[in-house]
Amino acid sequence: MSINPNVAEIVAPLGEKSRATILMSLMDGRFHTASELAYMAAITPQTTSFHLSKLIEASLVHVEKQGRHRYYQLANEEVAGVLESFLAISPPPEVCSLKQSNQVKLLQEARTCYDHLAGKLGVDLTESMLNMDYLEKDNRNFIVTPKGEQFFTDFGIDLGHLKRKRRSFSHACLDWSERHHHLAGALGNELMKRFLDLSWIVQVPSIRAVKVTDQGKEGFKQHFNVSI
Repeated sequence: MSINPNVAEIVAPLGEKSRATILMSLMDGRFHTASELAYMAAITPQTTSFHLSKLIEASLVHVEKQGRHRYYQLANEEVAGVLESFLAISPPPEVCSLKQSNQVKLLQEARTCYDHLAGKLGVDLTESMLNMDYLEKDNRNFIVTPKGEQFFTDFGIDLGHLKRKRRSFSHACLDWSERHHHLAGALGNELMKRFLDLSWIVQVPSIRAVKVTDQGKEGFKQHFNVSI
């Protein structure tokens, strides 16, 4: 009898293609209805409901009821981190159309990883903050330097409030497309929300990609020395 945790119960749901697609669709960090997930996975609503029940049983997905409706989201940030790690060692998709090729390119350029930025944009921003001495890397975590504290405060981010949250503050998340770490945790989430509020980025419907706006190109260059 094994004394180790039962990894198979967590890995097994990922072995079914439709369930894996549902989980990847939920990597945008938002709540989705079963109908939306059925469309994304190209399966029937009945099949989607079956898969969602299995994912809930495995504690990979959380459901929230609002009246007669149910909304689904990844269970937590830890699940998102595990999925991102699986993506880093998974073979690339077989591209069968120009539309799919464009979507893959968008995801690689800039996307959400649960609730923070990933892709080339997320990695470039993280590298820039390290180079400008706003962050220091300590194993799997990022540490905000005194210079960084001043920068983030001036940028409209309340670091004290973020540190009081019951979650990781600023850990390193392995980016599956860039094979480098990007900033995650409460600080990574707050930065992404700030970029959305400033209209520097906009989310692309149906996939978890984001696009940089003209304001964003100027803002990222001016504040982070990142050229888009």
